[in-house]
Amino acid sequence: MADVVNLNRFRKMRQKEEREKNAEENRVRFGRTKAEKLRDRQEAERRQAELDGKKVEDGTGDP
Repeated sequence: MADVVNLNRFRKMRQKEEREKNAEENRVRFGRTKAEKLRDRQEAERRQAELDGKKVEDGTGDP
């Protein structure tokens, strides 16, 4: 006689492997390094500072 096999366990194991594979693909596709995030944040701050420096005050007291 053959051993009894729990099919739910194999189904769940296969689903877990597929999720892990998908997660790895997403990390490669969408992941950014810490240096890239820092560079983008610094660039955004630089652009904002440049815009703030060109802001014209109209003297009405409204910001």
